Amino acid sequence: MEPAALERFHSPGKGSGLRSRRSVRPGELLYRDVPFAYVLTKQQLGTVCERCLRRNENLHRCSQCKVAKYCGRSCQKEAWLDHKQECKCLKSIEPNFPPDSVRLAGRIVFKLVICPSERLYSFSDLHSNSEQLNEEMKDGLRHLAQTLQLYLKTEIQDESQLPPAIDFFQIFTKVMGVQ
Repeated sequence: MEPAALERFHSPGKGSGLRSRRSVRPGELLYRDVPFAYVLTKQQLGTVCERCLRRNENLHRCSQCKVAKYCGRSCQKEAWLDHKQECKCLKSIEPNFPPDSVRLAGRIVFKLVICPSERLYSFSDLHSNSEQLNEEMKDGLRHLAQTLQLYLKTEIQDESQLPPAIDFFQIFTKVMGVQ
């Protein structure tokens, strides 16, 4: 189904929704897209290809950062646009390694800066959980935002270089679930 056949709507108390503008058959695919951003958890690194997410015993690691691993050259080539800036950041902080959430937020920032194209939904459409967070949780996310700033320093010297819509703290309020 074409995205034009789908309609975005706001559902009070529930957030954003998506519905079809025509009747659909059971099991019919309504929409397909690639993930905006994703990362492997630290535990999965080295056992899963960073691009196709297949488990593989014989992965080839990135010669630059030595962190990202791929099942073959084609996966590595396809991943390079997303990995290029992250690679520099990973190298710049070694031997330290950022938390999974910081790597994910970093990939989101790079995507927002490099290709801010609008899709059916954009990152800015995501709902922030900040009003549901207590002060301790907000302090934790502020700490993650500072860690993200240090992690990205080789590629983004300071936040003033970013479009005003990109706020490190708000990125974490959108991607971190409230427990």
